[in-house]
Amino acid sequence: MAFLGDCCIVFVSQMLFFAGGWLFFNKQLFKHYEIRHISVQLIFSATFALSVTMFELIIFEIIGVLESSSRYFHWRLGLTLLLFMVTAVIPLYICYSVIHSISFFSDRWVKILTTFCWFVFLYGLWRIGEPFPLLSTSHGIFTIEQGVSRISVIGVTVMAILSGFGAVNYPYTSMTYFIKPVSRSDIVCLERRLALTVDMLTAKKRRIAMAAYNYNKQHHTKPRIWEMLASAVHRTTNNGDDINQLKQEVYGLEELLRSVFLELNSLKNMEERQRWSQTLQGKYFNVLGHFFSVYCVYKIFMCCINIIFDRVGRKDPVTRGLEIAVHWCGFDIDLAFWNQHVSFLLVGCIVVTSIRGLLLTLTKFFYRVSSSKSSNIIVLILGQIMGMYFCSSVLLMRMNMPAEYRVIITEVLGNLHFNFYHRWFDVIFLVSALTTIIVLYISRKAVCTDDSDLN
Repeated sequence: MAFLGDCCIVFVSQMLFFAGGWLFFNKQLFKHYEIRHISVQLIFSATFALSVTMFELIIFEIIGVLESSSRYFHWRLGLTLLLFMVTAVIPLYICYSVIHSISFFSDRWVKILTTFCWFVFLYGLWRIGEPFPLLSTSHGIFTIEQGVSRISVIGVTVMAILSGFGAVNYPYTSMTYFIKPVSRSDIVCLERRLALTVDMLTAKKRRIAMAAYNYNKQHHTKPRIWEMLASAVHRTTNNGDDINQLKQEVYGLEELLRSVFLELNSLKNMEERQRWSQTLQGKYFNVLGHFFSVYCVYKIFMCCINIIFDRVGRKDPVTRGLEIAVHWCGFDIDLAFWNQHVSFLLVGCIVVTSIRGLLLTLTKFFYRVSSSKSSNIIVLILGQIMGMYFCSSVLLMRMNMPAEYRVIITEVLGNLHFNFYHRWFDVIFLVSALTTIIVLYISRKAVCTDDSDLN
């Protein structure tokens, strides 16, 4: 009876997660598009529900909800279903959707090519494990350990790239230090220059149109082939206007118009950021930006130390912090009690921020690259990334949990080389963060150069 009750709790929570994924799909991703394939929505919502269930089981493990045997069963079942989604269902559907969109393939060839592409995907997924210290074939081919070990390489890479970019980009976009001071007179000056450029461009195009009209009016009796030859030889009209020269001037004015417009748009965005920074929300995010800038520097420094000395943390931050409070600061506290509650709060914050951050990133990416024809394929790709991301998050989150709470994760995931994934995360995070710093620095220098040119 206890097992049935535990199953009901997990099933009801999964239905709630499924409904959350369904609403996110309707209200965020597809609010500007028509839902033409309900199966895509079902796959995305099911992947979201299975992914969040992994985090739910981690929280249940900390606070002691469900029987230990029930938690182990649902860990195995949830991971199996999630791996089935990201290795079979979603890749097959992506291959089918892409090939089916090519009109000259018959239905028979669509099925054959879909199956072939899926086997190519499985072969590539298997070959991922060769250059990395993953599990050997002695553990079996079709096992949870083999699937998680290979999926997590991709997931950890995606997670590290997003984390490195966010650790640098968030302080850059939140801190008032990086906001370029803009005065209203600068914007008014650029608006006048934009209007003047538009007037000049309009006048040049009007002269071209009038010159072409007068030329055609004077030579309307000539044969068409003769008009083409004459236009190539006689460059000027009776008004003395060189049409080719005017076209070159129009091209130059269009380039100037584009650069002035982009600069004006940049200044208005910066002015909007200045006004936002003066609000209570802007000041709050400015403080957070300073905090994350310190965290970014610390994280980059620690990644360098971990890579150089091949070091991986042994203790989770909660246990280490409590031990410092007891042994070094002399606080008399109950380690077991506070370890559980602080671990619960820490893991809860990590879960909420991970889910929120990924969903915001997926939404921005979807709006940037999707269209009415490719929206379903893009959603399937995002669902694939989401499943890999959350599967890898569980693997990396194990290090943030006290030793007594990571036992069941170790039992479920098997004999994985956990230290390898943490080192791999450090390497990719370092590359992503440094690349983002270089790109932002170059783009900022380019903006400063454009400002001086325009002035």
